[in-house]
Amino acid sequence: MILGIESTCDETAASVVADGTRVLSNVIASQVDLHQKYRGVVPEIASRAHIENILPVLQNSLSQAGCELKNVDAIAVAYRPGLIGSLLIGVTAAKTLAWALGKPLIGVDHVHAHLYSVMLEEKDEGRSRKDEEACPFSDVAHSSFPAIGLVCSGGHTAMYDMKSWTQITLIGSTIDDAVGEAYDKVAAILGLEYPGGPIVDRIAATGNPKAIAFPRSMLGKESLDFSFSGLKTSVLYHVRGVPAKPKRDVINPAVQNPPRIPTSEELPDICASFQQACVDTIRLKLRRAIEKTDAKSVIIGGGVSANRGLREALRDFDVPVFFPPMQYCTDNAAMIAGLAHVLFDRREFSPLDMDAITYSQFR
Repeated sequence: MILGIESTCDETAASVVADGTRVLSNVIASQVDLHQKYRGVVPEIASRAHIENILPVLQNSLSQAGCELKNVDAIAVAYRPGLIGSLLIGVTAAKTLAWALGKPLIGVDHVHAHLYSVMLEEKDEGRSRKDEEACPFSDVAHSSFPAIGLVCSGGHTAMYDMKSWTQITLIGSTIDDAVGEAYDKVAAILGLEYPGGPIVDRIAATGNPKAIAFPRSMLGKESLDFSFSGLKTSVLYHVRGVPAKPKRDVINPAVQNPPRIPTSEELPDICASFQQACVDTIRLKLRRAIEKTDAKSVIIGGGVSANRGLREALRDFDVPVFFPPMQYCTDNAAMIAGLAHVLFDRREFSPLDMDAITYSQFR
């Protein structure tokens, strides 16, 4: 039974997981309200909120799991990658607990853990894991490697050749915006609230994905890298026009005309066409990766793995595609504790002087 801690960005989370898959508690303190007016995470605000949240979140997690600190077998923490101030709060808490309890400390790569989240059993919320689009990866785990791993979120768009949970090689990544970042920026262009990804996904369901021919950036015939910056700019130009000399108010030349916001009738087609361009790009890159690696399956994790458009597009893909339960798509500590079970079995423990690191080890 492992206690996991996650504080890489703006979610303070703690979870107790048994046997690597059975989630006994999954507590998350969100900071969305704090960062909403800035339309993005402010590192200093995030780290201060982590300090306030870490102890209550840990206590709540243990209480929900019905256990005490003395009952856990190890302390796991996401120690990379992330915002350094945020990371330090979780890492310091984990190191302190491990030292005080005399328990092993296990440092986990946050991006790596997003892939492992497909192994987690859905915590009972009135529905079973059978309601998901695909069966749990744990049902077919031994026969599904090698696999292509794709982590797609607001901070990452990276593709991996996975021989096992501990043999992972980066084979492609974004050269500019992460796909989730592109969603949030497009939402800002369209005048939608933050975080914009889920809102764009919801609006896209009512639009025509072929209404607007937004570009798909392939970066060459063999490339496995991604680029979403040009797509985001195409949406901007479609909405506001190609930049020209700004028109100024005749009476007050210092006042520029405000940017145009699409009407409610235009929004669905713009969102649907943008989302289709993202999905087409991801699907094509996955096919290229499968051809190069002979992968037997695809494992997808990260916040954008909750996107309904992406899940629908990969429903009948070339190989089985596995998504996490919805509650484990975004940042959480259950995936940290779950992957730590694999490292625990391998006796891959971390020293108490482990550093918080801002970049992933899988680069």
